[in-house]
Amino acid sequence: MDDERQLTARGTVRWTTLGAVAGLVGPVAFTLAWVVGSLRQPGLSFTVVQISGLAALSARDPWIMITGFLLLGAGAIPFGAALRQALGGWPRSGAGPALIQAAGLLTIAAGLLRRDHVLLTTGAQSWHNRAHDVVSAIIYVLLIAAPLLLARRFRGDRRWRGLAAPLVAAAAASAALLVVFYAAPHQSVDGLLQRIAVTLPLAALAMVAARLLLECRRRAAVPVTPG
Repeated sequence: MDDERQLTARGTVRWTTLGAVAGLVGPVAFTLAWVVGSLRQPGLSFTVVQISGLAALSARDPWIMITGFLLLGAGAIPFGAALRQALGGWPRSGAGPALIQAAGLLTIAAGLLRRDHVLLTTGAQSWHNRAHDVVSAIIYVLLIAAPLLLARRFRGDRRWRGLAAPLVAAAAASAALLVVFYAAPHQSVDGLLQRIAVTLPLAALAMVAARLLLECRRRAAVPVTPG
């Protein structure tokens, strides 16, 4: 019976560890994708092209950014599940992990629903271009809401409360930048504003993933005592 408990506990730690690693790999891969993709667009400034434009039908090497979208989305799903488990399961975990998973699913959709052009243009748009814009707007909302809900959950937990303030700061700064971004979407720095607005909450969530990974390593080092 004790051996069975130890195997179950170790299996849970391994599974949670994989989720935490996925939560780290996704944001890193996404960031590398838009950095490399931005540098691959001939004659266009790094700050002009929006992230979605890097995966557009007319982009150069769009597969780079598409891969970034898919890795970020695919990583968020097991990360959200692992975080929920680490926080005691539903409803103790709060809605934050579920929003992370929802954002992951929509990020995969955003990567597959590609824009028509590298730069924003006026005129007719394809159905997938319009769908991408709608999905992206929802993702922005989730990237602000998820850190805020996690911060609320973390304040009452001594193991996690140190992450509450960074999560709130990242969400607030991202929201402010997105307001400016949507107010003037054709400005020359709109791509830069978007990159910062997206990177802040992703970096905050990566901090949560790193903290979860440390928690897993701590639990793995503690032997399971007989019940």
